[in-house]
Amino acid sequence: MKITVVGGGYVGITTSVALASSGHTVHIVEINKAKVNQLNKGKLPFYEDGVEEKLRWFLTSGQLSIHHQLEDCINESDAVFIAVGTPSLADGSADLTAVDAVAEQIGSYTERDLVVVTKSTVPVGSGEKINQLIRQKLSERGVDLMVDTVSNPEFLREGKALYDALHPDRIVIGTSSDRARHIMKAVYHDLHCPVIYTTIENAEMIKYASNAFLAMKISYVNELARLCERTNTNVQHVAEGIGLDKRIGSLFLNAGIGYGGSCFPKDVKALEAIARQQGLTMHLLEATMRINETQTEWFVNKLQAVLHNLGGKKIALLGLSFKPDTDDIREAASLKIIHLLTQRNASISVYDPQAMENVKNLHPQLYYASSSYDALKNADAALLVTEWEEFKHMDWEKAKMNMKQPIVMDGRNALSPSVMKKLGFYYDGVGLNDTQKGG
Repeated sequence: MKITVVGGGYVGITTSVALASSGHTVHIVEINKAKVNQLNKGKLPFYEDGVEEKLRWFLTSGQLSIHHQLEDCINESDAVFIAVGTPSLADGSADLTAVDAVAEQIGSYTERDLVVVTKSTVPVGSGEKINQLIRQKLSERGVDLMVDTVSNPEFLREGKALYDALHPDRIVIGTSSDRARHIMKAVYHDLHCPVIYTTIENAEMIKYASNAFLAMKISYVNELARLCERTNTNVQHVAEGIGLDKRIGSLFLNAGIGYGGSCFPKDVKALEAIARQQGLTMHLLEATMRINETQTEWFVNKLQAVLHNLGGKKIALLGLSFKPDTDDIREAASLKIIHLLTQRNASISVYDPQAMENVKNLHPQLYYASSSYDALKNADAALLVTEWEEFKHMDWEKAKMNMKQPIVMDGRNALSPSVMKKLGFYYDGVGLNDTQKGG
């Protein structure tokens, strides 16, 4: 099939590469000319393992092409995927400006029957609005075409996005059109997983409900970690014990310093805004957001309790991206920690394998180290913020020699407490009992 994907961002590029991997010919449309030039050179505007290599391969083979204007390729396509951003507005609701603009362009330029697929995360009712905008433009042109709309939300984990796109655990297809179902079956012809056919509105809700539920699990275990510390229990053992219950499951029960990224914070806010617009209060969502917002401050307060005063102390942050294997710093815990440490007059050094340039644009005053060991030089304490593999496997004995004080605060419980204490560190994490802390 021939498919156009509108949006040259994280979801759009990963989706396009996955579709090309399934044998489809894909046109990517991106409004930002600088990004078009970058993509045409085979360079990603973000870091995602495996995607750039695939992008270059399909550009060279001609199976994938990059365009600046939708009209350049829409009439060569059987389906158009909308994969533009839907950032949060001030009230938490989703900004649909880009989605609406794409819908109007589709109605303005298409000369053939078409299936329009929404990959962007949009509120319930957006599919109907997209349909209306397209048909309004078709009517203004005096054109009668068959345009079917589909909601096909993405469930991609940053850092594992290409794998998830090629090996999904489910595909959700929301549409009332038999023709669109047939087209979507052809789009995903080689993927073997459960496929849910439902209404557009249900599909839109499934996306928000999925991300909000996972965020709630994270906030629940993080709040539980605070209680575990007060009761001298170990949140890791508690999480393992409850996670073995098949009704609960073990995923997203790792205590830490909060969730971040482009999806969870935005989608929880948007779902809460949808409820508010319907006159409902979503108490669980409100609590989820409140816990996540306060988790980093709770963690920094633990550090201050150890050092007594952060003023003038050098604190090394290991990790800046919101999770490993990505350079994404949107809503990252590191940014909140930097803000809190700056307020308390600490000196800050940072190191991350991928995300330092992104943070440097926001905080040029920090010391950006050339390595983790460089970041730790003369540090009064190290905060492990992102659980990159290289931090787990670094030579901590060597690291200790670089530090002014051997203090490690592990915000992801990524290191072994017994090993760190044996090496002579004062070690603390999230939700650990008294036998694991200290040193």
